[in-house]
Amino acid sequence: MPKVLLASRNAGKLREFAELLPDLRWVPWPADAPELPETGAFFQDNALQKAEAARAWWREHGTEPVDGVLADDSGLCVDALWGGPGVLSARFAPDLPSYRERNARLLAMVPEDADRAARFVCVLAFAPMNGASSAVGGSVEGSLAFAPRGDGGFGYDPIFIPVGFDRTFGELPAEVKHTLSHRARACAALKARLDLS
Repeated sequence: MPKVLLASRNAGKLREFAELLPDLRWVPWPADAPELPETGAFFQDNALQKAEAARAWWREHGTEPVDGVLADDSGLCVDALWGGPGVLSARFAPDLPSYRERNARLLAMVPEDADRAARFVCVLAFAPMNGASSAVGGSVEGSLAFAPRGDGGFGYDPIFIPVGFDRTFGELPAEVKHTLSHRARACAALKARLDLS
């Protein structure tokens, strides 16, 4: 079973990856490791930056052997906000300490009569310890709720309603979300790329 370093301290992402890619053993990014760069204009740029920076650091400081590094860059793209927060989703409203408050601010920025179309995008970059990095992606279309709903998932899940549903990702059971989410679709593409099926 391959062992993979996850280039993220996001506990929600680690939980989802463990559920979506159960054939991998996961090593979380250490608390004392440096912050990883996210200076790209696109999700793929950031995912590759993080994966390659984490691989370089692990080669010097890693505490156990791993087969590769996985990095995720994902976000919510809202049509009424010209695609924002997009690649800045993780850094949106940095003055607010919780996603509950950030979700409320984001919803307040969208006029009530505006188009509420939105999509979640996820790009995964895999950097093997020996070999070239590659990236795969997934997305899911939907719309913004008028208020946060549900306590499931994490991040922007309580304000996103996927197409074909009347419940947010925060309200849908994890087993339903994992059949259609942006991260699930990117993980399916990664499994095919790594031949983990």
